[in-house]
Amino acid sequence: MTEKAASYVKKVSSLSIDEIKKKEERTFQYWGPTPDEARKAAVAKKKGLHDKRTTIKEAVAKYVKDGINLGIGGFVNTRVPVAIIHEIVRQGARDLTLSFQSNSICCELLAGAMIVNPNHVSIKRVELAWWGYEVIGIAPLLRYLAGNSMIQLDDYTNYGMSARFKAGAMGIPFIPTRDHGGSDMELVNRGRMIECPFTKKNVYLVSACHPDVGIVHVPAADKYGNARIFGALCTCPEIAQAASHTIMTTEQIIPTESIRQYPNLTEIPWVCVDALIEQPFGGYPGAVYGYYWFDMPEFLSFRSICDEFRKTGNKDKLKEWYDKYIFGCETFDDFMATRPYSKIKQLRQMDQGQPIIV
Repeated sequence: MTEKAASYVKKVSSLSIDEIKKKEERTFQYWGPTPDEARKAAVAKKKGLHDKRTTIKEAVAKYVKDGINLGIGGFVNTRVPVAIIHEIVRQGARDLTLSFQSNSICCELLAGAMIVNPNHVSIKRVELAWWGYEVIGIAPLLRYLAGNSMIQLDDYTNYGMSARFKAGAMGIPFIPTRDHGGSDMELVNRGRMIECPFTKKNVYLVSACHPDVGIVHVPAADKYGNARIFGALCTCPEIAQAASHTIMTTEQIIPTESIRQYPNLTEIPWVCVDALIEQPFGGYPGAVYGYYWFDMPEFLSFRSICDEFRKTGNKDKLKEWYDKYIFGCETFDDFMATRPYSKIKQLRQMDQGQPIIV
């Protein structure tokens, strides 16, 4: 190692120790409901079977308020609740905390709305593992917001955020993990290293994550909110169970008799769901296993507009996109009507009929 490199390592190591000490001295605060508050909300819910069907407009108006923690389901480009995000942007919500494992277009849509009109939509804090487009690359608007210190970030691994939602679903205030500890991850999130009372070895604790409102998109559900998920679960069951309230969109509503015929296929039970909306293509341009593949050109197009703003500071094209495709559309069906049938047909064919049971 060169003398210059050794000096750099020494400087980083010293800074890391100082940062860890400062972190240990800080008083922890949940960025959303505390475990006790979340439990109180869960206990207050109606436990009997009742019809949860409604519209996206009604659900967002009822549950999405300024200052809430919004838990976003899906994984990057898979089963992301885009239709709900469109409606949140239309109605507006300020000072949001976003909590998710890994996501792409949903977060960028909210970030873009914040850039277009911060008095209508704004993000205050983000607790996450990844915000980007998988093979396409990191999200331009995350780079812009973080680089200009416009949001607070609480950064975890994919497993770490999943574990936090799992703790919320279990009703416990924290959960031990095997990752994070002994790496730079200790410096970028609000977890704590402790000595295990049983093994006497170090173990890293991450706090439970309880969104005020969880939003998920699923392939199929009955009218009560019993949902089936095919393919990767994407932490959606944990988010729905950890959230004080959950809005669910589904590709199709199926008979309850089908749910009862195959009860082991239910991944999200009715008791977690507060509002249910049948919304075909509700995850577009993301993919939904068994229904349609993701629309790569759509992702590339929107990301290009966002990246142009990041580089130039000119938000004209971004504003034009929102005016045309969100504020210019009354519903998500109206938005989908702007996409040609040939594209929709192709996305269905690209899914190749992956097996599902409805």
